[in-house]
Amino acid sequence: MTAAFVRRLTLSNFRSYRAAQIAIETPGPVVLTGPNGAGKTNLIESISFLAPGRGLRRATLEEVAFSEGDGSWAVSAEIEGMLGLATLGTGLEPPQSEAPVTRKCRVDREPVSSAAAFADHLRVIWMVPAMDALFNGPASERRRFLDRLATTVDANHSGRVAELERALRSRNRLLEDGGRDAHWLDAVEHETAELAVAVAAGRAETVSRLQAALAAAHEDGTPFPAAAIALDGWIEQAIGTQPASEIEDRYRAVLRDNRGRDAAAGRTLDGPHRTDLVVSHLAKNIPAADASTGEQKALLIRLVLAHAGLVAAMTGFAPVLLLDEVVAHLDPGRRAALYDALAALGAQVFMTGADPDAFAAISARAAMFDVTPGAVTPRLT
Repeated sequence: MTAAFVRRLTLSNFRSYRAAQIAIETPGPVVLTGPNGAGKTNLIESISFLAPGRGLRRATLEEVAFSEGDGSWAVSAEIEGMLGLATLGTGLEPPQSEAPVTRKCRVDREPVSSAAAFADHLRVIWMVPAMDALFNGPASERRRFLDRLATTVDANHSGRVAELERALRSRNRLLEDGGRDAHWLDAVEHETAELAVAVAAGRAETVSRLQAALAAAHEDGTPFPAAAIALDGWIEQAIGTQPASEIEDRYRAVLRDNRGRDAAAGRTLDGPHRTDLVVSHLAKNIPAADASTGEQKALLIRLVLAHAGLVAAMTGFAPVLLLDEVVAHLDPGRRAALYDALAALGAQVFMTGADPDAFAAISARAAMFDVTPGAVTPRLT
């Protein structure tokens, strides 16, 4: 399996870095170690901006700018990707007082319409400590996780999700005004239904493929528990059993019939924006939310690894993985199993941690970097 490979990463006015650069000579693990607060997560966050969306922290464009800079920032990466050698760049120009804040994206220094164009070159998957509460948190977090999985497979999915959210906001505003313009409300609900089914279809396809990948790995012998996933949402469940046009008509009828209820609630109460991702611990036959903290972490790793394998199988290229503080709380057996799984996947993986000893098993084949506030340097061996 071929792997996408970041050869050089350059930051300018990004988070805690006025300027930084790391060069990586060979594919394989990249380990960033340093004290808490040194800027390790900032480095891998910069790579996450080489994918559609707002990065692994879901930050606004202004939030990632260097605090002592002019408000601009830039991330550039020289990569070996699915279309060969390329330079991907993204960032924010110095803000103008009245101009809207817009993110700039370039491929080989030529402007492209959005970060979705980067998906032609590489796919990026991440796992961060904030995801540890995924199974016990609100459904909105699991939807966001699911949409990130779907976007890694189809870079246009995130755009459809954003368009659906805008359509729902427009409907809600019309309902707040009493729905006096019935023709405009009909038009907004017509668009909302089309977008809802498109978003649901992307989610359903991703879950179907990922469930198949999880089932295939059911007996792989790793200490990461076998998992099953499903969607709790009637539109997603109808995908594949009914024509899309019939589902759209059905949802339009739901929206029309529930205008009064939704107006009273101040929001649309039915649709894919309420869907939940259901994850189960197969061996114990329990919801993931009922598993122990350690089991939930292991289940999440199982999902992320299966998704990375799915992306590799679909594109022919292993994605770049960003694992922030993942190994710190794994027991030795699961830590070794994770390293073995990553080696088998063949992906370039960036890992962060405060303790260099946690990476002793892979240090001989990893590019090791020491991170201190505002600087990153290769570790001397």
